[in-house]
Amino acid sequence: MTNADPHARRTVVPIEPALLIAEAFDQAQVTEIRHSVTSCAHASGLSGQRLDDFVLAINELITNAVRHGGGRGWLRLWHESGVLVCEVADHGHGISPQRLGDRSRPAPDTAGGWGLWLARELTDAMEVVTGTAGTTVRITTGLTNHNHTPR
Repeated sequence: MTNADPHARRTVVPIEPALLIAEAFDQAQVTEIRHSVTSCAHASGLSGQRLDDFVLAINELITNAVRHGGGRGWLRLWHESGVLVCEVADHGHGISPQRLGDRSRPAPDTAGGWGLWLARELTDAMEVVTGTAGTTVRITTGLTNHNHTPR
């Protein structure tokens, strides 16, 4: 029993049953987020090398968000239609078009610049939306046991 007006309009809030993680993070939460991602991805059916690759890709993205995106970020992980999707967003100054367009492997002696390249190589697909208000990177990997195609 409620005291709500029975004639009031109802607001329907969409439920996202496939949403596994929605967390803000900073440097202090990187390890905790990585462990949460590993547990959720494994529980969703990802295993072996594909699980390791997906978690490493996400680790690179959250590390990039902390280092280059204002010190913190936001991670969402969900599954849909046989794929696991992870989105990492930050509020940094964006990625330059030149850097974003460079899909070549960094030189072996390069100290930085591996994050996006690794995320692209270790997952089935990667999308990046970037600008002066921040960057959002979305990666996906299939939950079936097939090999991903390196980009």
